Amino acid sequence: MMVITLLLATELAAALQVVPSSEQKRVQFDKVVQSTYGRYPVTISRGKGCVLYDDDADKAYLDFVAGIATCCLGHGDQRLVDAVSNQMRRVHHVSNLYYIPEQGELAEWLVKRTRGASRVFFCNSGGEANEAALKLALKHATLERKIEAPVVLTALGSFHGRTIATISATAQPKYHGPNGCWKIDLFDHFAYNDVADATAAFERHKGKVAAVLVEPVQGEGGVKPGTPDFFAALRRLCDDEGALLMLDEVQAGVGRTGKMWGHDHVLSGDYTADVVTCAKALGGGVPLGAMLCSPKCDVFQPGDHATTYGGNPLACSAGLAVAKAIDDDGLIDNTRDRGDQLLTGLRKIMDAKPHLVADVRGRGLLVGMELHTPSASDLVALCATNGLLLVPAGPAVVRFVPPLVATSLEVDAALSIVEDALGALEASRNSTEQSL
Repeated sequence: MMVITLLLATELAAALQVVPSSEQKRVQFDKVVQSTYGRYPVTISRGKGCVLYDDDADKAYLDFVAGIATCCLGHGDQRLVDAVSNQMRRVHHVSNLYYIPEQGELAEWLVKRTRGASRVFFCNSGGEANEAALKLALKHATLERKIEAPVVLTALGSFHGRTIATISATAQPKYHGPNGCWKIDLFDHFAYNDVADATAAFERHKGKVAAVLVEPVQGEGGVKPGTPDFFAALRRLCDDEGALLMLDEVQAGVGRTGKMWGHDHVLSGDYTADVVTCAKALGGGVPLGAMLCSPKCDVFQPGDHATTYGGNPLACSAGLAVAKAIDDDGLIDNTRDRGDQLLTGLRKIMDAKPHLVADVRGRGLLVGMELHTPSASDLVALCATNGLLLVPAGPAVVRFVPPLVATSLEVDAALSIVEDALGALEASRNSTEQSL
């Protein structure tokens, strides 16, 4: 009898237990997690396709952030679930001391789809991929060209990562820390899409330029697509100097722009990159990065660079699932079609509200809408309230980077929410001006 009573009491206590609300979870979260992000008050519990759910708030969100251009197959994709689950049952990590079949297979897939590339170094993130590229460039400059104090050139408005070296490569002072305390003296910069300014940078460091590191589409810098003339000029400048042309495809690569690589829009014919870096979409949300190089700069030897987790069987199985989707499911074609639809819809909104929207630009499903005022965060918050997740790309640019599996109906729904949110933003401004 006593045992039954105790069991009933336990069941009753469990039934009466109060489940913390989303707000309570966020308060507890902030107590124990460092404040390195300005987080929106959304608590994600699960996802399917292009939709994310906050079960506690009983709310669904159309996800046009995709983990910041990362979840290319959306959420809960069965191909990715099966690939990772099956790999976990076999072997998930062994280190790069041994041959990893999945890594070799993914490297072969990447090399075949990247003009000029011959071999791959795998890592865990875009920042690490760019770190590897910088080390490769410096060794190439020191070993092959005998440069004693090499310089790497990057573009103003760029973003290349959060390590000390990649923050220094990022030509945006807001990332360099108080009084520039996180910046090292290795880099100089030029204006993006400005051939004359890039030429002047080469002249300033003639005989010292190890490499140029540049994004085919600047993402964090405001979604700015590069021009073919600019990239052709960079290729010629690098060739004349003997420097490496290194393209940061972390955000624009792996189908995001409606082609395999963002640079496929701006480099053609005999013009190829010496180094290509990627991450984000490569693993579909499982941490995976890569640095691809051409034969002329394949200078790494055992001991030069390493990673414990990079290219492990689990991550590479995710990468192979993404590769299969790109090859078999028309993922890049869908990205191009949905990107055209999104750009067309946003430009119609701009035409209707030219006093609010200054520009709409992008390639594929990497799209930016620039506002006349630095109110991107306000518009993102209004869209979230109405069930659409977006992300700023600077104070005045709202970025659209949905999963590459987004449907026509989902793009239309997103456009409708954006239009309503712009109306609410305008009404709020008018109300504020009247109260003054």
